[in-house]
Amino acid sequence: MAANNRRMSGKKGAQIGSGGQRRRGLEGKGPTPPAEMRKGHKKNRIANAKSKQVQRRPVARGRGGRGTSEMVVGRNPVVEALREGVPASTLYVQQFIDNDERVREALQLAAERGGINLMEAPRPELDRMTNGLNHQGLVLQVPPYEYAHPEDLAEAAADEGEDPLIVALDGVTDPRNLGAVVRSVSAFGGHGVVVPERRAAGMTAGAWKTSAGTAARTPVARATNLTRALESYKKAGIVVVGLAADGEHEIGDLEALGGPVVIVVGSEGKGLSRLVGETCDFRVRIPMPGGAESLNAGVAAGIVLYEAARRRG
Repeated sequence: MAANNRRMSGKKGAQIGSGGQRRRGLEGKGPTPPAEMRKGHKKNRIANAKSKQVQRRPVARGRGGRGTSEMVVGRNPVVEALREGVPASTLYVQQFIDNDERVREALQLAAERGGINLMEAPRPELDRMTNGLNHQGLVLQVPPYEYAHPEDLAEAAADEGEDPLIVALDGVTDPRNLGAVVRSVSAFGGHGVVVPERRAAGMTAGAWKTSAGTAARTPVARATNLTRALESYKKAGIVVVGLAADGEHEIGDLEALGGPVVIVVGSEGKGLSRLVGETCDFRVRIPMPGGAESLNAGVAAGIVLYEAARRRG
């Protein structure tokens, strides 16, 4: 009994508790946030800069509908697409891939851009996704493009207090030509490009690459019927000028280029379709003393856009 009392005698009486503060002090603060969310981190600064760029871009209203998603296949094409800022949702990487310089660069570019999912997949799955194309272990998924409506382009010009300067493409089927036109429209202060919904080039990865990044700030609208879209522009007081090798006017003589105008460019081989040509207020030609029969759509649009910008300046 005495021994038991000795053991008990060393115990202290009841104490005031800590209210759980010590226990909470031992608890962690949760998982470490990703680098993009840590203030002062390099990736956080990059993410903030990209966010500001997105805020400066024109809002795509989507009334022109959505395109279709596509796949960029192969190591060089994937790296080039990522370098040029082609929109992407997912980068698929083959399991146990030979990790060469291009693979490392693709992974680095995707990580730096942010917003791109990285997915590892077995080779048979990539073969199925690409219908057996030589993907070399890298596949980039490009999301559907959000097209504007033709009316959006004129409204954007009005919001900026400017006369509309728009290019419409009639029968242009090469996405690279579309990308070149988008680049020229951006360079000369235009308000966008209109393409037909059918039998025409769309905003594919190839068009994005050729635009050299300008497609991020220059909207492309899609018209169900190009002739009706041009007639609608005319009712709004916008002059429709078509490019034609046998046009009645030379671009240097047409004063209408200095005002609200839609420049219509046809295909390199066939030119303007009959209905579109009849809808134009003026048909103009580009003088070519060198004797070439025609110019591709990107070059022709750039020449006329320069003349329009010169008159406005």
